[in-house]
Amino acid sequence: MRTVYIDVLITVNIFIDFFIILCTKKFLHLGTSYRRMIFGSLLGGLFSLAALLPELPFGINIIFDIVSAAAIVFSAFGKCSLKSYIKRVAVYFFISFSFCGIMIFIYTAFKPKGLEIYNDTVYFNISPVVLIILTLACYYILKLIKRLTKGVCGGGICNVEINLSEKSVVFSAKIDSGCNVKEPFSGDYVIIAEEDLLDRCIPNDENTRIIPFNSLGGKGILKGFKPDIIKINGVEIKDVYIGICKNVIKGDIRALIPYEISKNIE
Repeated sequence: MRTVYIDVLITVNIFIDFFIILCTKKFLHLGTSYRRMIFGSLLGGLFSLAALLPELPFGINIIFDIVSAAAIVFSAFGKCSLKSYIKRVAVYFFISFSFCGIMIFIYTAFKPKGLEIYNDTVYFNISPVVLIILTLACYYILKLIKRLTKGVCGGGICNVEINLSEKSVVFSAKIDSGCNVKEPFSGDYVIIAEEDLLDRCIPNDENTRIIPFNSLGGKGILKGFKPDIIKINGVEIKDVYIGICKNVIKGDIRALIPYEISKNIE
């Protein structure tokens, strides 16, 4: 390997890992904060220092890659069920492996100046200006892919952000035409979410309301509350309640949003 500048190595791989995390988030419709994503990408930047180690045997190399992916995914998306966690790691690893494969092809075919690959770590000796240009290019490519695959990869998924008493949580919710739960006194629609998605923003019992439902596979009651601020896909929505359920909605998407609410979102 030629001379490697550690600051460039870490910075470039932070950039790469952030976009791999972002692609994983979009692909699986996961709810997470940008703070967690940045922390995960910083961890990926530290793992890139493996490029400075002696060349690892093939089996050890794969194990290191999987462990690194598992740590980055946990940092970026937090805890979840074992099944969901394995799925997240597999998707992240697949995207990361695909990216590395593309870089190996470019390296082998064109031998571009400043590109090196060692221990599955990509190194670009490029200027900050070029890095900014690549960042913008990746951003618009990601937007194009999202638009082209909207109908295939879950156009019925929304990102929900709620704020209550200066605390906030972000999660993904599936648009459901069969979810018509309303707060009985105001008639406002209710977004149904699993309790563990809301743990930082659940008010005490004195500030919750009882909301009857009959659209979650049966009849019953939910505790509900009205956040100070609620945004859906970045658009602030008024007069919407959050209903708290427990072990009702399974899978990575564990929240439901009434179709009528989605009409107000561009």
